[in-house]
Amino acid sequence: MESRNIYNRIAVLRHDKGISRKDLAEMVGVNFQTIGYLEREEYNPSLDLAFRFSEIFKQPVEFIFSTKPQKPLSQLIQEQN
Repeated sequence: MESRNIYNRIAVLRHDKGISRKDLAEMVGVNFQTIGYLEREEYNPSLDLAFRFSEIFKQPVEFIFSTKPQKPLSQLIQEQN
């Protein structure tokens, strides 16, 4: 079976919280380079890792990760108003 691209909002959420890649890596238990691979969408997270991000950012997994390109957060905010 062919692997799908998993899109994510890790970089945006990390910047919003003022967390470095190194600190986020320590929080979720991976190497800091893995955070870079995830943010560039060069690596798909395991289900367990996806839930760890969900717990840290206090957001549903499907808000952070998607199999389809995600709308920018600014667009989502505008749509809510």
